[in-house]
Amino acid sequence: MRDNRPDVVLMDVRMPRMDGIEATRRIVAATPTARVLILTTFDLDEYVYAALRVGASGYLLKDAPRASLLQAVRAVAAGDLPLAPGVTRRLVAEVLAHHALPKASAALSSLTEREREVLRTLARGGSNAEIAADLVISEATVKTHVARLLAKLGLRDRLQLVVFAYEHGVVTPGEDGQTGAG
Repeated sequence: MRDNRPDVVLMDVRMPRMDGIEATRRIVAATPTARVLILTTFDLDEYVYAALRVGASGYLLKDAPRASLLQAVRAVAAGDLPLAPGVTRRLVAEVLAHHALPKASAALSSLTEREREVLRTLARGGSNAEIAADLVISEATVKTHVARLLAKLGLRDRLQLVVFAYEHGVVTPGEDGQTGAG
């Protein structure tokens, strides 16, 4: 694995010699630049949470259309976090059920208004292209804002940005204005 240095690895959850969660953990530890996209038949929260905890960059079901799979591979390679429909809602609901929403944090107050807009649109499921279109900025500018958000907030990936946005009330479940991603 280390010799090949893959950009994206497709991983199943259940495999004969080692489960996909452990394999994902090892790949991410050995090759931090590699992105792991879980592709499985198991739509179980325990697998989703475990995969994301060990560093998976996406979680799709094997019944996803071919176009969705190709789009997910490209999205993972670009740093996005594709999730099977329904997984995002369940994930956010789980986070919110176990965390009280703080009013604000020093980290949140350090964000510019534009960074908050990018965070809000990203948390609603927007891809870089959708955020760029919504905010009338270039995709390169979106990528710069996302990188700054990650750095300012000390977060690792887009999923952590989404969780942060919900935990800090930047967006709320069921809020209108959802972007086309789903």
